[in-house]
Amino acid sequence: QVQLVESGGGLVQAGGSLRLSCAASGRTFRSYAAAWFRQAPGKEREFVATVSGGGAYTDYADSVKGRFTISRDNAKNTVYLQMNSLRPEDTAVYYCAVDQVTAWPVRNRYEYDYWGQGTQVTVSS
Repeated sequence: QVQLVESGGGLVQAGGSLRLSCAASGRTFRSYAAAWFRQAPGKEREFVATVSGGGAYTDYADSVKGRFTISRDNAKNTVYLQMNSLRPEDTAVYYCAVDQVTAWPVRNRYEYDYWGQGTQVTVSS
């Protein structure tokens, strides 16, 4: 079992930055790929970014490529999402997810078994 707790969300003006954190329990954290998803009101939960267990490989949705950076610190059992040049359309609840995926990259949310509770990100225009 893995438990995940996100933090770092908030209200920011367009063009600003936020860094989300996802703290994980468990001693085998580095064996899990990690990902961030987001869900805006009335919309499906969508893939944002993913990072491999060792941190060497990353993948991004086209909508955030060049603006967001996913990273992890396995010594701290934490995954990060640095979000720059934020836009109003980035407003959503952001969720962290992990799983022992066997393919790469995995953008399908149904492949991830462990989820955090979510953190709200609101970008004002």
